[in-house]
Amino acid sequence: MDNKVLQVIAALLVPPLAVYMKNRKFDGTFWLNIVLTMMFDVPGVLHALYVVLK
Repeated sequence: MDNKVLQVIAALLVPPLAVYMKNRKFDGTFWLNIVLTMMFDVPGVLHALYVVLK
C-alpha cells in the first residue's frame, strides 16, 4: 500500500491527521485544517485532500 493512499484515506476520515502525516509538524496548515474541520467537516476534508494531493 502506498503512503499517499493511506494519506487520502486519513483525509477522508480524520482530515487533521492527514495534514499532520503530510507535513510532520504542527504548522499553520495543520491549525487551519483543525478550524475548517470544526466549522463543518466538508471544508476540512477538501483542504486535507488539497494538501495531500498537491
